[in-house]
Amino acid sequence: MVAQFTAVYQKRGKWYIGYVEEVSGVNTQGKTLAEAKKNLKEALIMVLEANRAIAHRLHGRRAIEEQLAIAV
Repeated sequence: MVAQFTAVYQKRGKWYIGYVEEVSGVNTQGKTLAEAKKNLKEALIMVLEANRAIAHRLHGRRAIEEQLAIAV
């Protein structure tokens, strides 16, 4: 599955900061734009995996799970 998100990068002093518009809490920084981009991808993966694990623990085996696709 491939999902697309909007990454926003800004230079702040000597650092680049980055965040994902669609997922609260996904943000990072890097000394270079390339480093910030790499870090942001890693942060997004970690947050999505953590959210999925938390949800699985909360809803247990009785819940119905399915893929949800939207066009924006």
